[in-house]
Amino acid sequence: QVQLVESGGGLVQTGGSLRLSCAASGRRFSINYMGWYRQAPGKQRELVAIITSGRSTNYADSVKGRFTISGENAENTVYLQMNSLKPEDTAAYYCYVDVTERVVSTAVHGAYWGQGTQVTVSS
Repeated sequence: QVQLVESGGGLVQTGGSLRLSCAASGRRFSINYMGWYRQAPGKQRELVAIITSGRSTNYADSVKGRFTISGENAENTVYLQMNSLKPEDTAAYYCYVDVTERVVSTAVHGAYWGQGTQVTVSS
């Protein structure tokens, strides 16, 4: 089992910035990639950004140039720096981690979600 703890959401005006963080903890696991998804009311959950253990990144077109994802491998932590925020960025943001867990002598794939943190951008 892997636990995720998120922080950093809040209320900000259009054009403002927020930084989200997500820390993964547990026993005997290695991270394949971590990322952020978001879900606005009445909409499907969508990918925002991901970062692999090799630090490759991928972003949704809607956030390219405004959001930056980064990670601290040693601390199993991922950050999302969000700049130039827009009202359409308002959503619950969820941390996601894809891992390989060692169960006895077997490698098992796992995937976990954080509890979500609310980001609200006022116009």
